[in-house]
Amino acid sequence: MKIVCFGDSLTRGVSFVKGRMRILKENYPAFLQELVSSNKGENLSILNKGVFNDNSDLLLSRLDKDVLHENPDYVIINVGGNDCNFHWDEVASRPDEEHQPIVPLDRYIENIKQIIQQIRESNITPVLMTLPPLDPVRYYKLLAERYGSSISHWISLQGGIEHWHGLYNRSLSTLAEQLEVCKIDVRTALKQSGDLLYLISDDGIHLTSEGYKTISYEIYSSLVGKSMLVAQ
Repeated sequence: MKIVCFGDSLTRGVSFVKGRMRILKENYPAFLQELVSSNKGENLSILNKGVFNDNSDLLLSRLDKDVLHENPDYVIINVGGNDCNFHWDEVASRPDEEHQPIVPLDRYIENIKQIIQQIRESNITPVLMTLPPLDPVRYYKLLAERYGSSISHWISLQGGIEHWHGLYNRSLSTLAEQLEVCKIDVRTALKQSGDLLYLISDDGIHLTSEGYKTISYEIYSSLVGKSMLVAQ
C-alpha cells in the first residue's frame, strides 16, 4: 500500500524557529510512517509531496507528476493556507485599496474539485485534510515587522486573515460533504489538544513538531476508523 501526502509547507514539515524557516524531520508524513510501520503483513510506504509556499493552482499543475504517476492507494490533500493569504507587500503599499486573496475562493474550490476528479479517475482514493488553525496575533506581529504598520488599517476593515482562513476551511468542508470525500478534521484536533502556543510555531502559521505529531495521530486514527488502515 502507498499513501501520498500532497500539499504545501504544512505537509513538507516547515516550522518557524528563532526567526527563520526550518524544515523539520518531525513532519506529519514521517510521524504517520512511524505509526503504520509496525503493521504486520502490510508493506505501506508514505511519500511526502509537500512543497513550500504551494497553493491549489500549483498543486493542480504538479498533480500528474507527484501523485498520479506514483499510483498510490490514497492521497491526503492539504492546501489552502497560501490560497487565502494576500500579497502583503501590495497591501502595505496600497492599504486603502481592495485586495484579493492569492487564489480567490471560487478558483480554490474549483481547483480542489479538479484534483479530486483526476485522482478518482485514476482509481485512487482522495482524502481531504482541513486547514490547521493559525495564531493571528503572532502572524500579524510578524507581518508588521516585515511590512510596517500600514497593513493594520486594511486588516481591520477586512476582518483579519482568520476570517479568510475560516471561510476557505468551511468551504472545503462543505465540498467534502458534497463530493462524499473522506475528510480529516485536524483543525479541531489541534484546538482540542492543548495550548496552541506549543503546537503552532512562532510565525503563527506553521506547526511545531508537537503540532505535526498531533495531526499525524488524528490522521492515523481517522484512517483506521474508516477501515482504510489496519490498526496495530
